[in-house]
Amino acid sequence: MKKSMFAFLVMLLVFSVFLAGCNKDSSNSGYSNEGKGTKVELWTFNELHGQYYEKMAEMWNEENPDDQISIKVNTYPYEDLHNKLLVALQSGKGAPDISDIEISKFGNFLKGTPQILPLDDVVDPERENVVQSRLDIYSKDGVTYGIDFHVGAAVIYYNKEIMDKAGVNPDDIVTWEDFKEAGKMVVEKTGIPMTTLDVEDQWSFWPQVAQLEGNDDLLDHNGNVNLTDPRIVDVLKYQQELVKEGIAIPAPGNDHHAEEYYGFMNNGGAASVWMPMWYMGRFTDYMPDLKGKIIIRPMPSWKEGSPRSAGMGGTGTVVTNQSEHPEFAKKFLAYAKLSKEGNIKIWQLLGFDPIRTDVWELPELKESNQFTEYFGPNIFDTLLEVEDEIEGVNIGEKTPDVSNAVKTTILFQTLIDRKDPQQVLEEAQKELE
Repeated sequence: MKKSMFAFLVMLLVFSVFLAGCNKDSSNSGYSNEGKGTKVELWTFNELHGQYYEKMAEMWNEENPDDQISIKVNTYPYEDLHNKLLVALQSGKGAPDISDIEISKFGNFLKGTPQILPLDDVVDPERENVVQSRLDIYSKDGVTYGIDFHVGAAVIYYNKEIMDKAGVNPDDIVTWEDFKEAGKMVVEKTGIPMTTLDVEDQWSFWPQVAQLEGNDDLLDHNGNVNLTDPRIVDVLKYQQELVKEGIAIPAPGNDHHAEEYYGFMNNGGAASVWMPMWYMGRFTDYMPDLKGKIIIRPMPSWKEGSPRSAGMGGTGTVVTNQSEHPEFAKKFLAYAKLSKEGNIKIWQLLGFDPIRTDVWELPELKESNQFTEYFGPNIFDTLLEVEDEIEGVNIGEKTPDVSNAVKTTILFQTLIDRKDPQQVLEEAQKELE
């Protein structure tokens, strides 16, 4: 009975995707620009991303009156988007021209022969201006298949009000050992934990792992699961020690995107949190009472002189092999996410740290907006300071499974159940292999 129901649901999903593909060709419904110009359908899982693409389509049409675009943006829930796209590509019917794919899911679309198109012909002219690691994560066998919105440079957000009360200067914190010692002072002087740690997401763990020098992180440079690497074991031990000593606490709600967490931090619940630059928007949207209190600094390094950041998270936007206008779709994608105009707008509209480093010092990125008003005018000074220290990560076919293990078992067992980190990682490695 269960097998029959499963088969029925799969057939229903495939049929719905097929109908979606048919409807795309037979109707102008939902297309911008009154359906004039080349029709491009785009899927995303983030409403703000969709609004961004629509804005870029407007700009494209202003600059290209003889080569107009008519864009149709469909926004789906996160899991639905990735499942629907995978089924459409595997069935050969119903895929859009362009689609967002979140970094943790991207490996699923690189298995075997990718059903998404190489983008090197539009990337190569701009490659020297782009953070290379943000191209590498969406590549296979040296071919680039996706373009990101942001660098996602991991940084630390310090509550300066709390740090001042403890008599600790964030600029004196150079290494993770310094961070631990500073945390002890913060707890002793204020009774407030130094930081919080994700236990159901990867944004506390993965940046510290990615900071480790060398070509290996959660996957090694050959794409194999690498969880039992002694250095990764030490990272998890470090986090567990922070919790045991009261320097860190598990994030209320278990991750840094939980409603409980936003309320906790908004009330001055912890002195710091390390997250990527794109987390700025969570502060401005959900923690308004911290405006003017939060400063952004590089992450500590594992040893003095080692990397102080890592590129975290991301959305690789792709052109599918089912596009009726693949060259046009690639040109528009490059305009939206590789051009100077696009990268400036990525900052102005989304608050992301753009992948083109040559725009970081432009006047447009120093103009007052909600982020500079909240964090101060020198946000990009931190990025410029660590520009050559932003470590990349290895993304491969096993990334989705490893990411799931981190989110569902590894961190919870280590930071909540207080199990031995080495044992937890060895068990996870064995299961994943």
